[in-house]
Amino acid sequence: MAERLVSGGIPARPAPSRAPLVALFAGPAVLLGLATLVLPLVIVVVLAFTDYRLGAPGFAFVGVHNFVALAGDPVFRHSFANTLLYSAFVVPVSTLLGLGLALLIDARPALRSFYRTVHFLPVMAATIAIAVVWEFMLDPNLGLVNLLLAKIGIAGPRWLQDPKTALLSLALIGVWQSAGFNMVLFLTGLTGIPSQYREAAVIDGAASAWDRFWLVTWPLLRPITAFVVVISVIRSFQLFEIVYVITGGGPQKSTEVLLFTMFSEAFEFFRTGRGAAIAVVFLALVGALTLVRFRFSADRSAA
Repeated sequence: MAERLVSGGIPARPAPSRAPLVALFAGPAVLLGLATLVLPLVIVVVLAFTDYRLGAPGFAFVGVHNFVALAGDPVFRHSFANTLLYSAFVVPVSTLLGLGLALLIDARPALRSFYRTVHFLPVMAATIAIAVVWEFMLDPNLGLVNLLLAKIGIAGPRWLQDPKTALLSLALIGVWQSAGFNMVLFLTGLTGIPSQYREAAVIDGAASAWDRFWLVTWPLLRPITAFVVVISVIRSFQLFEIVYVITGGGPQKSTEVLLFTMFSEAFEFFRTGRGAAIAVVFLALVGALTLVRFRFSADRSAA
């Protein structure tokens, strides 16, 4: 290959490699990520195949014994079922509520920023603070919810003390937390719909807002709706802080969910190996849902 020349016929020097400079600046961040993310994950996976107990001087590898024990553990099955029930309520309700809020806000552009901020506040608030506030609001004697129900002649239940209503109470809190997040995602989709589509629908005879929603808005929102559902399922499976602060898994284990069982096994009963096995099951579920989320993200980008 002919050598590139500069003015005067002097051969040009090749550009210096930037690899050492990139390694110098990116190396510490990569090492930190490996130390804080990858290494703990590897440790958890290894512990899941051991009989390690917190504080014990040693451990032995037991293969898949912890996973087999989980399959026959009624507490694990109960907590997994509670997680599914919680998700089955929170995901559809928060998705529909988020969509409804987004449609209402999109119809009033003048106050869009204000309403978006107000409804997104529960997402930004600290979970512990939310738990404390809701625990007081759902108090059977002094709580605001039962006081308001009493004003209209309804005797409020013992929301967090009754096994029949405790999980539902946490699910209602979850809906309140998630609706604002879903609303922002739906607003993103609504702002991407050209106004010409709605105008064309009006010309074609879609006079009412309901007709325009079904003919124009909903078909274009289907991809982001699927994305919202997957994100909501992942978020609902991550329920822990609210349970830990408000109910502690009670009453009668009616609010014990997957992550709370993992915490109890590892740090209350000191069965770290079994707690790690629950963590691996949880990571597998979330990992599968994350792959689905990436697929929907790719489909949205290609659309």
